[in-house]
Amino acid sequence: MAKTQEPVTIKKYANRRLYNTGTSTYVTLEDLAVMVKDGEDFVVYDAKTSEDITRSVLTQIIFEQENKGQNLLPITFLRQVIRFYGDSMQLLLPRYLEVSIDSFTREQEKYREQMSKSFGGTGFNLIEDQVRRNMEMFERTFAMFLPFAQKEAMAEAAGGGEDIDELKRQVTEIQKRLERLADRSSDKT
Repeated sequence: MAKTQEPVTIKKYANRRLYNTGTSTYVTLEDLAVMVKDGEDFVVYDAKTSEDITRSVLTQIIFEQENKGQNLLPITFLRQVIRFYGDSMQLLLPRYLEVSIDSFTREQEKYREQMSKSFGGTGFNLIEDQVRRNMEMFERTFAMFLPFAQKEAMAEAAGGGEDIDELKRQVTEIQKRLERLADRSSDKT
């Protein structure tokens, strides 16, 4: 990640628009997220008051990413962070989180290499495949416990009415065969 000497200055205007003074262009929160991912450092100032609002803009970026379904922060973590506001430990938490994320960032390449070695170079694909297979198995198992009427309704809703009719025919056929076998064995005794 290439870092510039001085952070890029972003100005936020009253109309909520963000202006990158380095490129002389307006930018979006998404653009700022890309800058963060690319390792570009920036500072955001309120254009009217010159107040440093970088923290709130970065928090907005996280909020936007979470709203897009890219959930990274577990609910229990978020609740615990909220509990720290106003607590005496509030002063220690930011530094602890910084040290933890710095350590994780330094170690992430090692994690990736270990995962790659552990799974024969395919990394998380094997885990994803296993999760998918587990979900399929769970869905099949769950379907076994649904009453027959619910299965039929679900299959018909999915356009599988013919499959249900075929299954009914097969069950009837099996019942007839069982009755014939039972009759034969009772005739022999």
